[in-house]
Amino acid sequence: MGKVTLIGIDTAKQVFHLVGVDSGNEVVWRRKVSRGQLLSVLAPLERCRVVLEACAGSHHWGRRIRELGHRVELLAAQHVTAFRQGQKNDYRDAEAIISAAQRPAGHFVAIKSEAQQAEQSLHRVRSRLLSARNAAANSLRGLLAEYGVVFGKSHRALREGARSFAGTELARELGLVALVEDVLEEMAQLDRRIGDYDRRIEARVREDELSARLQAELKGVGVLGASALRVRVADPREFANARNFAAFLGLAPGHRGTGGKVRIGKLRKGHDPYLRTLLIHGARSVVSRLGDKQDGESRWLRDIVERRGFNVACVALAHKNARRAWAIMVRREAAVH
Repeated sequence: MGKVTLIGIDTAKQVFHLVGVDSGNEVVWRRKVSRGQLLSVLAPLERCRVVLEACAGSHHWGRRIRELGHRVELLAAQHVTAFRQGQKNDYRDAEAIISAAQRPAGHFVAIKSEAQQAEQSLHRVRSRLLSARNAAANSLRGLLAEYGVVFGKSHRALREGARSFAGTELARELGLVALVEDVLEEMAQLDRRIGDYDRRIEARVREDELSARLQAELKGVGVLGASALRVRVADPREFANARNFAAFLGLAPGHRGTGGKVRIGKLRKGHDPYLRTLLIHGARSVVSRLGDKQDGESRWLRDIVERRGFNVACVALAHKNARRAWAIMVRREAAVH
């Protein structure tokens, strides 16, 4: 058997499929192992490059395999599918991972620490609770709209209007009082849980130097935005430059080019809508409070509002904040190393 220089691993819940190639890119090793056998199979091998898809559990396995001395890389899953040949099976998935890993333009994901993943988990649960609260609110709006009762866009307007409706004779006759009160109580409980997660996140970032710098140097980036930026990017150097990071978040326009001509298009959907939303909402609070401020950035934003409108100005500031955040994180990473 030739020397294994690159291993592709197709992970699953219980059974993993491993394919190894030599320096000539010839398949010289295949193994099917259980979850408990993976580390013991990799440990005696001569140290080499190991590549996994960046999916559920991959950061955990990346950390464990790296402890064995192997060079571990996580490959963005969307870059793997195009390299699968023939009908799908687990070994061919592992071979596709190897092929994608050898491409010069492959996008690798830095391995997160356990602390980063723990803080990111708070954001993910918080995001789920926000979705649940919005679903309850929209459901109540739709139900009451059937009776000609409509409210303003805010949750406050919904609560006040729904309570007023619950006190009417029509609501009592239709037996809707208990329904309205039940949904309002559900929303109140979700509000309390969201506030609890906000406090947990704030406690984690209060003493963090990088989070303090992000909040101090970026207008519209608060506790949630600084925390999400810090835990989303395990290593900012995985992005070639600041624009690549902004494009990853969906804050840079897409483009199409042929024949030497490039056409700039609309914003594309990014890979992290939660962080993108935080940055845009933070920028919205800045743009809405411009007033007659005369600093350079305020004049720049006011000019965009006049030429292109409020929403474009918000996205422009969010884009600039993403690029600045990347620069701050890269400088900090360089100082650490």
